[in-house]
Amino acid sequence: MFDLTTGTVIYSLLVAGVFLSLWIYYDRRDHARFEAERRRTIFHCVRCDEVYAPRGEIAEAECPRCGHRNGRLRF
Repeated sequence: MFDLTTGTVIYSLLVAGVFLSLWIYYDRRDHARFEAERRRTIFHCVRCDEVYAPRGEIAEAECPRCGHRNGRLRF
Protein backbone atom coordinates (compact mmCIF):
# COMPACT_ATOMS: atom_id res chain seq x y z
CA MET A 1 0.00 0.00 0.00
CA PHE A 2 2.63 2.57 1.06
CA ASP A 3 6.29 2.33 0.33
CA LEU A 4 8.93 3.08 2.97
CA THR A 5 9.52 6.68 1.86
CA THR A 6 5.83 7.63 2.01
CA GLY A 7 5.44 5.97 5.43
CA THR A 8 8.49 7.81 6.76
CA VAL A 9 7.21 11.16 5.52
CA ILE A 10 3.76 10.60 7.05
CA TYR A 11 5.29 9.47 10.36
CA SER A 12 7.61 12.50 10.42
CA LEU A 13 4.71 14.88 9.77
CA LEU A 14 2.66 13.29 12.56
CA VAL A 15 5.54 13.59 15.02
CA ALA A 16 6.16 17.20 13.97
CA GLY A 17 2.43 17.93 14.43
CA VAL A 18 2.46 16.50 17.94
CA PHE A 19 5.50 18.56 18.92
CA LEU A 20 4.00 21.69 17.37
CA SER A 21 0.74 21.15 19.27
CA LEU A 22 2.58 20.67 22.56
CA TRP A 23 4.69 23.76 21.92
CA ILE A 24 1.61 25.91 21.25
CA TYR A 25 -0.23 24.54 24.30
CA TYR A 26 2.65 25.15 26.74
CA ASP A 27 3.44 28.56 25.25
CA ARG A 28 -0.13 29.75 25.78
CA ARG A 29 -0.24 28.27 29.29
CA ASP A 30 3.01 29.96 30.29
CA HIS A 31 1.87 33.25 28.78
CA ALA A 32 -1.37 33.11 30.79
CA ARG A 33 0.59 32.42 33.98
CA PHE A 34 2.95 35.31 33.25
CA GLU A 35 0.06 37.71 32.65
CA ALA A 36 -1.64 36.65 35.89
CA GLU A 37 1.58 37.29 37.80
CA ARG A 38 2.17 40.60 36.05
CA ARG A 39 -1.28 41.94 36.84
CA ARG A 40 -0.73 42.12 40.57
CA THR A 41 -2.03 45.18 42.39
CA ILE A 42 0.04 46.72 45.19
CA PHE A 43 -1.56 47.93 48.40
CA HIS A 44 -0.21 49.89 51.38
CA CYS A 45 -1.97 49.61 54.73
CA VAL A 46 -2.41 52.99 56.38
CA ARG A 47 -2.96 51.39 59.78
CA CYS A 48 0.01 49.02 60.16
CA ASP A 49 2.30 50.22 57.32
CA GLU A 50 2.31 46.81 55.57
CA VAL A 51 2.91 46.63 51.80
CA TYR A 52 1.22 43.64 50.14
CA ALA A 53 0.21 42.48 46.68
CA PRO A 54 -2.73 40.11 46.23
CA ARG A 55 -3.26 38.60 42.80
CA GLY A 56 -5.71 40.07 40.32
CA GLU A 57 -6.91 43.55 39.56
CA ILE A 58 -9.03 44.63 42.51
CA ALA A 59 -9.79 48.09 43.87
CA GLU A 60 -9.75 47.26 47.61
CA ALA A 61 -8.21 44.47 49.66
CA GLU A 62 -7.87 43.56 53.31
CA CYS A 63 -4.47 43.81 54.92
CA PRO A 64 -3.11 40.35 55.78
CA ARG A 65 -1.64 41.65 59.04
CA CYS A 66 -4.44 43.77 60.60
CA GLY A 67 -7.50 43.24 58.38
CA HIS A 68 -8.00 46.92 57.47
CA ARG A 69 -9.47 47.52 53.99
CA ASN A 70 -7.17 49.62 51.82
CA GLY A 71 -7.34 51.12 48.36
CA ARG A 72 -4.70 50.25 45.82
CA LEU A 73 -1.60 52.35 45.27
CA ARG A 74 -1.56 54.49 42.16
CA PHE A 75 1.68 55.63 40.66
